[in-house]
Amino acid sequence: MILHDLPVAPDAARQMNPVVLAFVGDAVHTLYVRRELALSHGFHTGELNRLAAEMVCARGQSDAIERVLPVLTEEEQEIYRRGRNAKKPTKSKHASAVDYARSTGFEALLGFLHLTGREERIRELLQML
Repeated sequence: MILHDLPVAPDAARQMNPVVLAFVGDAVHTLYVRRELALSHGFHTGELNRLAAEMVCARGQSDAIERVLPVLTEEEQEIYRRGRNAKKPTKSKHASAVDYARSTGFEALLGFLHLTGREERIRELLQML
């Protein structure tokens, strides 16, 4: 496996397919949520997994983007819109089309921020949740 250097230049990250950014963002969000749950709760893994699933599901991410949308920069809003409006290869089994689109936008934003090395901005946004 080749490990690519981060950060990626913002222009290069903007050129990426927003669904690919969402692919990365899903992993970023899941990692942050799981880390915080593990460090702040003494629950067993089954309960931790249930709590994490509620937060990283399409509905949870749709709610999350609604809370942070007012503080996004123009660039962040554009990345979110591209992800939200992107043609997705699959449909959600457990979420409405609107929630699924918003969650994809949220994930694309997190993926973009991670790839461009803006971890502090990710923390700022996720702390608002």
